[in-house]
Amino acid sequence: MSWFVYILRCGDGTLYTGITDDVDRRLAAHRAGRGAKYTRGRGPLELCYTEAQPDKPAALRRELALKKLRREQKEKLIQTWHRSAR
Repeated sequence: MSWFVYILRCGDGTLYTGITDDVDRRLAAHRAGRGAKYTRGRGPLELCYTEAQPDKPAALRRELALKKLRREQKEKLIQTWHRSAR
């Protein structure tokens, strides 16, 4: 089973990074106010980035690495992902 690291853009412009084994289900939970406490009340939420990982420990390591990036680095990663998704 694959795990995913994802980045959400919140309505206030901030970025939230998390992990899940089902991106669609997790995004729906965030939008319904049942996701992370940070995202509650910060809608609308836009999925900006996903990255598959082989297992949960790998996803947790990658999440930590992404959270350590500066905002500019995260924005560059998001832009690259959007271009490749077309």
